[in-house]
Amino acid sequence: MPAATVKEQSETKLNSAAKSDAKHSWKVTGITRRWLVNIIGVIAVIFIGVLILGSLGIKNYYYNTVESVVRSGASQAAVDYFRNNLDKGLSVEASAAEYVNSYSYKNRTTMWIIDNDSNVIMSSSGFAVSKQEMPDYNEAMQNTNGSGKFVGKLENGEKVMAVTRAITDKDGVEVGAIRVMTNINLLDVQIRTLCVLIAVVLLVIMGIIIYSNRFFIRSIITPVKEINNATTLIAQGNLDVRIEKKYNDEIGDLADSINTMATEIAAADKMKNDFISTISHELRTPLTSIKGWGETLTFGNQDNVDEVTRKGLQIIVSEAGRLEGFVEELLDFSRLQSGRMQLRLTKTDILAELYETVFTFTERAAREGYNVKYNIPETPSIANADPNRLKQVFMNILDNAMKYSRPGSMIYIKAEFIRKEEQCFVQIKIVDQGCGISAEDLPHVKDKFYKANMSVRGSGIGLAVTSEIVNLHHGMLDIDSIEGKGTLVTITLPVDEIMDGEQE
Repeated sequence: MPAATVKEQSETKLNSAAKSDAKHSWKVTGITRRWLVNIIGVIAVIFIGVLILGSLGIKNYYYNTVESVVRSGASQAAVDYFRNNLDKGLSVEASAAEYVNSYSYKNRTTMWIIDNDSNVIMSSSGFAVSKQEMPDYNEAMQNTNGSGKFVGKLENGEKVMAVTRAITDKDGVEVGAIRVMTNINLLDVQIRTLCVLIAVVLLVIMGIIIYSNRFFIRSIITPVKEINNATTLIAQGNLDVRIEKKYNDEIGDLADSINTMATEIAAADKMKNDFISTISHELRTPLTSIKGWGETLTFGNQDNVDEVTRKGLQIIVSEAGRLEGFVEELLDFSRLQSGRMQLRLTKTDILAELYETVFTFTERAAREGYNVKYNIPETPSIANADPNRLKQVFMNILDNAMKYSRPGSMIYIKAEFIRKEEQCFVQIKIVDQGCGISAEDLPHVKDKFYKANMSVRGSGIGLAVTSEIVNLHHGMLDIDSIEGKGTLVTITLPVDEIMDGEQE
């Protein structure tokens, strides 16, 4: 694949990832979640504390102010006033009217003069008051300091604050009481209103903090996500990815380091691919000569060749063939890495190519003690494909099925036609009874140089090349396996037409 095309694809992927991150920039995950918990969480706790303490402070301030007004009417001075009048021979009833009329806060509070039997003998409101529960009166009559306080609701639902002071004579004998009370319903409404205003102000401040920190999120989280996306692409083998440096800080330095790393990896990778390509071409020529001369000596005049020499020549031919196959795999890998793997497309009968490959493989498998069963339709399946590459795919899968199975086991091959969304496909399934692949290794078996079983010969690039060939044919290569039981390889290839009708 040309470098320009790869670069364009990399930029497209990074832009798509950036748009996705922008769309979900406020998704509460990762660093954003930690930021919200650590910073916003702490601020929220502080604000809640401020709201609670502020509400309590406001309530205490207003209640204390009201209490001071109420207590001014039921003060020690009031007790002294009645006591002095008692000394002059005036009764509590006689002094009550004058004291109530002189009280300064009659418009904001209500004053009662109460006798020892808890009867209200004088009220600043001028109305008669029936006998009722007065917790503060009872408390004042029982306390040694002669004072009582009550904050709560009356029977009519009115919330009041009431203070009672016991009236005593010069001998300390209780002769009555002064009770001052006021309605605090409106006071509670004002306190709630102030608390709501404080909560609104704190919420506005919180919103400002969150909005202002939006730029922090964008300047830290977004570049980190872009770096993560770029490193993911690099890990997947796309070494043309580069990160745009937007900030001259640690994030910018990290972007430079990753870009430098990608450049150096790309250079090393190119050097590796060039080396593989060069050494593969250099090995091919002498291997061809070795194999050719080995075959000539093996199958030529053997009258003067002893048995040991004959077996040695056969080993030379066999191993030279194996090395030749390995060199071809390296060349294919080099083409795959450099994007130079191309198909020589022609009208091809896929099932005919599969049948030829299976026929050749069956003879070899029989010699090595394997049983092969196959079910391949005779219906021609025409597709625009590379027949040699298709045979390479089929042979590679079959060869793996035999390599990872024990002699005497079965290898099954089945081909059928399927249809998906008005498109017809040939689906080829190859099943073995081999050692299988573990669940941990299965996702990586198509990776380059990955080998799940190191005890079996192979380079680890065969499946990677096979998968790429199938992809170039716009097909799919799927591998399912159960460790210890076997492996199923499914090759799905599109076909242009099926002669003599479809077979389902």
